[in-house]
Amino acid sequence: MAVLTSQQINRYYENFKDIDVTFTKEVTQNLNLLPKHVYLKCLGTQWPGIIYSTSMTSAKIIVNMGKEAFELIRKANNLVALRFAFSIEDKKNKLLFFVSAKVSGFNPYSKDNPNLNFVNLVYTKRPPDDLIAILGQMLEINVNSKKRTDERISITADSLRILGLVSKNAKISLEGIPRNCIVRDLSFSGAKVILPGIAKFLNDKECVLGIVARDDKIFTLKGKVVRVETVADRKDIAVLAIKFNDDTVSMDYKKMINSYLTVKRNMGNSQK
Repeated sequence: MAVLTSQQINRYYENFKDIDVTFTKEVTQNLNLLPKHVYLKCLGTQWPGIIYSTSMTSAKIIVNMGKEAFELIRKANNLVALRFAFSIEDKKNKLLFFVSAKVSGFNPYSKDNPNLNFVNLVYTKRPPDDLIAILGQMLEINVNSKKRTDERISITADSLRILGLVSKNAKISLEGIPRNCIVRDLSFSGAKVILPGIAKFLNDKECVLGIVARDDKIFTLKGKVVRVETVADRKDIAVLAIKFNDDTVSMDYKKMINSYLTVKRNMGNSQK
């Protein structure tokens, strides 16, 4: 997780505090949440929980609770604490912290298991900066991926270094047929690639673009060729404009593009 200033933390809180983040499998993996270390605590007793969703002001979790648990929470005037647990990249230590909360309601999760409940929580104070930073960075990426969706990054030696990509050389599969290509530019929503071929036969094709990062991560980007251009004096070479399928673009890819745009923006501001 990037080191953030208190000003950035406050901005995240003001801009995103009431936006719920649902913990899908992809979100859980990208935020490095450790589900087995999450629990709800009340008066010294704790119950393992599954975080269904959270914002910076409230949460909804799934907990297996019997009559004793309900009685204990009632005795505590509905005051509880939710423990979050995250792994830290390149470190063995875990990031653990509690968020003070009040139970605002219960809803049955399953008819087959009456003890399994959605527990609705309202945080009783601003959560730790760590939670604001973790949620805020992801939410900012989602906002930027829509606001700056078509902002293109020309692939050069400099941009490859900042993006963390191995090379502009890539693989593209056009309707199941693998081909080599060269990436000309990238954006949140698409790419342009160069490859040998007759332009008119490549338009409107379903495709999968694979690019490799320096940490051996492969970004697999599904999309469709929406436009084909020719290279001057080279009818045997085509430039393909690809539109990615929005719902299949990974958070890791969005994070990479957002990081590059942030770096370039900061560099531009420092030169003013």
